[in-house]
Amino acid sequence: MKNLYINTRFFFTLIGVGILYVLAFFFPLLMWAAHIALLICFLAAMVDFLLLFNQKNALQVQRILPEKLSNGDENFVKIDIKNNYSFTINTKIIDEIPFQFQKRDFLIQKQIASGANTFFQYTLEPKERGEYHFGGLNVYASSPLGFISKRFIFQKDAMLPAYPSFIHLRKYELMAIQSEFLLGGIKKVRKLGHTMEFEQIKEYVPGDDIRTINWKATSKTNRLMVNQFQDEKSQRIFMLIDKGRTMKMPFNGLSLLDYSINATMALSHIILRKGDRAGMMTFSKKAENKIAADNKSGQLKKISEALYNIKTDFFESDFNRLYQDVKYSLNQRSLILLFTNFETLDGLNRQLKYLRGIAKNHLLVVVFSKIRNCRRSSTKILKICRRFMMRSLLKNSNLKRN
Repeated sequence: MKNLYINTRFFFTLIGVGILYVLAFFFPLLMWAAHIALLICFLAAMVDFLLLFNQKNALQVQRILPEKLSNGDENFVKIDIKNNYSFTINTKIIDEIPFQFQKRDFLIQKQIASGANTFFQYTLEPKERGEYHFGGLNVYASSPLGFISKRFIFQKDAMLPAYPSFIHLRKYELMAIQSEFLLGGIKKVRKLGHTMEFEQIKEYVPGDDIRTINWKATSKTNRLMVNQFQDEKSQRIFMLIDKGRTMKMPFNGLSLLDYSINATMALSHIILRKGDRAGMMTFSKKAENKIAADNKSGQLKKISEALYNIKTDFFESDFNRLYQDVKYSLNQRSLILLFTNFETLDGLNRQLKYLRGIAKNHLLVVVFSKIRNCRRSSTKILKICRRFMMRSLLKNSNLKRN
């Protein structure tokens, strides 16, 4: 009986019967009509009860969840319902979605014919990374009489992790591929160079560099042979994410840290697809979540797992410590994308000497957000950083690029 619920139609019918009894005091002939109406009401409720509770496996319901949620994107949750009753039912579906979404008015109403299979979906847009726990999927079924409902509960206790945005990875990958063809058509050209990435040994033709002659192969074949090399593509690119207190600032439902993490995921995917080496590191009071730059098949998964539980620690970020960690951790010249945020010009000026120190040995790109409510100061900070970045590019223009 715990799954028995009385609908409002039953109470409205009782109110109508009560009105007949009140009128019967003034018109005695209505007394028998009121008795008959009350009897019909209870008989209909009993018939409704037997129709709903006299059949096993009356409904087959399945909630289809994705493997994981993409933070900041629309994620689809699908529900499949099959009606095994011999009559059309009206259903009310209440899914116990995670509390982080704060949806207290979740309700879906569907009418399902006998033997029909209904498929529908709804969207969830998480605003923070972490674990999202789903409760039971409640389905309230009622017959055409509509006096009572029977509750069905399916798929209790499901958990989904919310990872940094991965839905748009494919879109950004296509954009990167299209940008390659804007100037030179779509013909794939093999580039030759003089780096240490060996490709093959071939016979000498006029125009080849005589410094690449392979004398051992020449003596064996009695023909002049040269070594051929490919352009080296495996450049080292590091993403440094500031997780200090300034990155907790919200914007359109997500924090600046979440935007930085989503950008890191998208950039890492493109970097690895291009054949370069992607690495990352977070910092605040100290450097954490270090992932060495690599282009192996599981590198994107490593980066995704490292970004999964990153949260701000509400400390003031120590750029002096960051400068030391970069100096001793990154021994080779690299492209560094630094995701950070400065609230004031004084805060920027205090850190400029450390940024210049990093830019002496690496190509540094500082990425931060322009906040609407402080547009004037953000514009000044943008101008200062733009001048600083131009000097950095001029000093580091000899860095290899694809």
